[in-house]
Amino acid sequence: MFTDRRIERHQLPYFLRVFNSVTDKPIGFLGNVSEDGLMLISQLPMMIGAEFKLRLKIPVGDGCQQVIDLNACCLWCHEDATPQHYDAGFSLFRTPPEYGQLVEALKQYFSFQPLPASA
Repeated sequence: MFTDRRIERHQLPYFLRVFNSVTDKPIGFLGNVSEDGLMLISQLPMMIGAEFKLRLKIPVGDGCQQVIDLNACCLWCHEDATPQHYDAGFSLFRTPPEYGQLVEALKQYFSFQPLPASA
C-alpha cells in the first residue's frame, strides 16, 4: 500500500494567530476563513452569542505585519479533536477590504489551480 505523501500539507492554524484587539493578547489561531466568518482554535471555550474584537497580524515581509481588526459574534463553540482545545465559529461584521484580500490570497494559496496554457 502506498503511504508516502506527495503533497505537503500546510497547517494554517500554526501560522496565523488571532488576538484580542482591545488587549492585543493572543486568544487562538485561525482555523479557516470565509468572506463572512472565521473559525478560531483556542485553548479556552468562547462564549456563544458574545461579540468579540479580534485582530489578525499578517506577515508581509521584511519583518513587517499588516494588522486587520475585526468585529465578530461567536455563533458556536465545541471541543476540538485535540485535547484541551476548542473550535469556535464567528460571524464577522463590516469586514475591512484587507480581510477580503486575505481570504482570496488564502484560497489561491491552498487550492489547486490549473497551470496556464503555454503560448
